Amino acid sequence: MPEIFESWEDEGVRYLVVLVTTKSKDEALSIAEVIVSEKLAACANVIEPVVSIYTWKGKVERSAEALMIIKTHSESFPSLVGRIKELHSYDVPEIVALPILSGNPAYLKWIDEVTGGYLIE
Repeated sequence: MPEIFESWEDEGVRYLVVLVTTKSKDEALSIAEVIVSEKLAACANVIEPVVSIYTWKGKVERSAEALMIIKTHSESFPSLVGRIKELHSYDVPEIVALPILSGNPAYLKWIDEVTGGYLIE
């Protein structure tokens, strides 16, 4: 079973975009408000609807879902995953992280400021 990748810093990655799907916009908004207020994420965008096609319990399924696009500091990722799993209604929530390799320095500094990550100069 894969473990949560906790060594983003070792790879030189400070910032992440985390994708999470939920059963509804209301669930996504509820999760987003918690993770932002707890400083586990700087920002969470909610897009609805998205259509997901996937295999679940041996059957191909199609569902309308909401997609969260979360921006956070890599140090927050393990705690963010744990909190989302506590709040999420799915047995196996989609929580995938993509590294932010470059970006507006002022925006990246803002992520640090609001998540408590270390500040870049």
